[in-house]
Amino acid sequence: MRWPHRVAALLLCATASLGVAVAFATPAQAHPLGNFTVNHYHGLRLYPDHLEDTAVLDEAEIPTLQDRTTIDGNGDGTATTPEQSAFAAATCLSIANGLHTTVNGNTVAWSVAASAFSYHAGAASLQTGRTQCQLRATIDLSTSAALTATDTYRADRVGWHEFTASGHHVQLTNSPVAATSISDELRHYPNDLLSSPLDERAVRLTTVPGTGRTGPTPVANVSGTDPFTRALAAVTGRFNNLVGSPQLTPVIGLLGVLLALILGGAHAALPGHGKTVMAAYIAGRRGRTRDAITVGATVTATHTFGVLILGLVFPLVAGLAGETLLGWLGAASGLLIAGIGLALLKTAVFDRPRRPKPGNRSTRAATPQLVGSGAPSTGDEFSLLPGRPPGPADQPTEHHEHGHPHHHHDHAHDHHHHHEHRDLRLGRRGLIGMGIAGGLVPSPSALIVLLGAIALGRTWFGVLLVIAYGAGMAATLTATGLLLVHLTNRVDSALSRRVGQWSVRLASATPILTAALVLVVGLGMTLRSALPLLGAG
Repeated sequence: MRWPHRVAALLLCATASLGVAVAFATPAQAHPLGNFTVNHYHGLRLYPDHLEDTAVLDEAEIPTLQDRTTIDGNGDGTATTPEQSAFAAATCLSIANGLHTTVNGNTVAWSVAASAFSYHAGAASLQTGRTQCQLRATIDLSTSAALTATDTYRADRVGWHEFTASGHHVQLTNSPVAATSISDELRHYPNDLLSSPLDERAVRLTTVPGTGRTGPTPVANVSGTDPFTRALAAVTGRFNNLVGSPQLTPVIGLLGVLLALILGGAHAALPGHGKTVMAAYIAGRRGRTRDAITVGATVTATHTFGVLILGLVFPLVAGLAGETLLGWLGAASGLLIAGIGLALLKTAVFDRPRRPKPGNRSTRAATPQLVGSGAPSTGDEFSLLPGRPPGPADQPTEHHEHGHPHHHHDHAHDHHHHHEHRDLRLGRRGLIGMGIAGGLVPSPSALIVLLGAIALGRTWFGVLLVIAYGAGMAATLTATGLLLVHLTNRVDSALSRRVGQWSVRLASATPILTAALVLVVGLGMTLRSALPLLGAG
């Protein structure tokens, strides 16, 4: 069985394993909005003489883990009930101070009437944290009024932000928010809104004396999830349950490693990462199997070490926002790819072989062409070479003896330019740089698995799963590169048999176009990662 068929068989097995995992998957315990999120809810209740607010803060696994050192005031490793109560009171006071509210332009002063904090089960035996506050403020709504409320507490953190408002003996006029919570006060997030969570950070209300509401009831903007995302979520849930299993048996361990491989491969295939496109470019440009393997191995090493380092940092630094750190790592990855693309573009534009002058006897050999299976090779080379297409005239045949005494000169000229162009290709450092860019942004799922295993005293198992996750990423990238090598050789052979003016121009433009693609993708990754961070700052 040739290697393209082996790759196809491996992909088929991975797909079958994914289907089996989905079939036996149990509901996911991971936070539905992501392991870094901090989610806010404010339920405003308006009365003629006062204002009440049920404020809820729902923190995912990693922020909850980071807060544990703050909750555990005496540092004995246990968050006691008095310590949780003190943490809740301090958090609710901060939430009240961060809820800037005015009535007819006058600032409203909030006070904390009640506070509570509780832990809930999360992914991989980690916990999520829920802080619930009852806030109260004295106001006068006996006449028409305009009320504004803006939530500024921990505004730099990503997550769900929801407002509701209801009037009691006060009528709301054209309220922009619903009267009841679509998430049951952050207890149950709607599945069809997970990919596009609510982001209501401020509300403006107008009131008149009376009861009820006027105007239409607001409807949430629903954005459904695709089948791949749902399947991946199901496998992730099963994976988290295995990691957090009370007993670690050999069967559970092997299944966990298999799911880590599948999830790593799926992560590498997700759109927006740029890893698959870049690895495919490198494998196709160099045209050798070892180059695809180099990229894949570098991705595995970079991703694994990145997750291990973050696994040590996050529990110790309470104020470190995980999504911010990942955003800057994404920007650095994009800059690295853009730098490689810029270097390739410079090489393609300024270091191209010069065309011979008209009348030169070797003019025919200077025509750019695609050379593939027409020349002796190992079967996995793809190169853009100056020279005419290979054919019968290149062989020492009887026709050569009778009319073309300069063919040996042409062949030597082609061979010279072949080595000149190979020197212009991306070297090993460039391949390693591309692999680092592909694995520089660690997966939150892999980080959660490592932290969960550490919490259960199974650090070695967590490290093994992280390595398997990175190996799954590398397998996807390497398989993509190997398949592209095979396809480009096929295309190369087809073009070498039908060389015309259009194929000559295409061959000449290929290095520039592919280098420009790397540059544009790198810049796009940088902007997409950096702009939200700069806007938040």
